[in-house]
Amino acid sequence: RSPLEVLRNYQDVIKAAGGEVLFECKKEECGGAADRSSSGGGGDMSLTMYSFHESDLKDAAFSNGACALASGINDQRYFSAKVPQDGGDAYITVQTYSLTDDLYCKELNGRTVAVVQVLEPKARDKKMVVVEAAKMADSISATGSISLYGIFFDTGKAVIKPESEPTLKEISTLLANEPDMAVIVVGHTDNQGAFDYNIDLSSRRAQAVKKVLVSKYGIDGKRLTAAGAGMMAPVASNDDEAGRAKNRRVVLVKLN
Repeated sequence: RSPLEVLRNYQDVIKAAGGEVLFECKKEECGGAADRSSSGGGGDMSLTMYSFHESDLKDAAFSNGACALASGINDQRYFSAKVPQDGGDAYITVQTYSLTDDLYCKELNGRTVAVVQVLEPKARDKKMVVVEAAKMADSISATGSISLYGIFFDTGKAVIKPESEPTLKEISTLLANEPDMAVIVVGHTDNQGAFDYNIDLSSRRAQAVKKVLVSKYGIDGKRLTAAGAGMMAPVASNDDEAGRAKNRRVVLVKLN
C-alpha cells in the first residue's frame, strides 16, 4: 500500500476511537529534506531526524529495522493526533514513506514504512470512591438517585474492573436492606467520541453492572433495569479531564 493509504488507515482508527487529527503534512510541506529519513550528516535536516534519530536505532546495521529508518525515502506523509483516555489525552504521531535504496537495503526498495509514536498520560492512582449503602439510601430518599464513581472500566470497554468490588458490595447491601426497591442502573459517559458510540458504551456498562449484581450478589434481575444515557446528562464541563471524570459515572435511579 502507498504511504497515503497507510496513513489514512491510522487516521480512520484514531477517529473511530473519538480522536482528532491536530496537524498533517506531506513531502516538502513537513519541512527539511523530504528525501531523508533518520540517517545522514549535516545536523537535523529531516523530520525523522527530529522524531527518531539514527543514534536512537537499536537494530543492527543493514537489518530490516535499520533499513526502514536509515534509507532514502519518498512520498513522505505525517500527522499528529490526540485520543481521549480515562487518565487524560494520549498524543500520537504517524509518519509514512516509501524506501528508496538500491545499495545496502535494496530488498526493501519501494516498501512502505510507518513510524508510529505514542505519548500516553502517566497512570494516576485512582482514589477509591466508595459510598456506603446507608448514604446511598439517604441520597435516593432525598433526590431519587445516587451518582457512583467507584465502578471502573477501561477506556472504551464495558468490563468491570476488580477495584469496583467495594462499591458493588454496597449496592448489594442497599438492595438487601430495601427488599421492595427497584432501580434503574444508568451508565453515563463524557463527550469524547461520537454520540451513538457513547450511548452504546454506557448501555453496555449499565448491563455489565446489572449482570454482576445478579450473578455474583444474588440480586433479583427483575429489580434492575439497565440503561445508557451516554453524554446527555453532564454534571460538569467536558472541556477538561477533571470535568470529564465527573461525567463518567453510574447512577442508580429509584424506579418504584
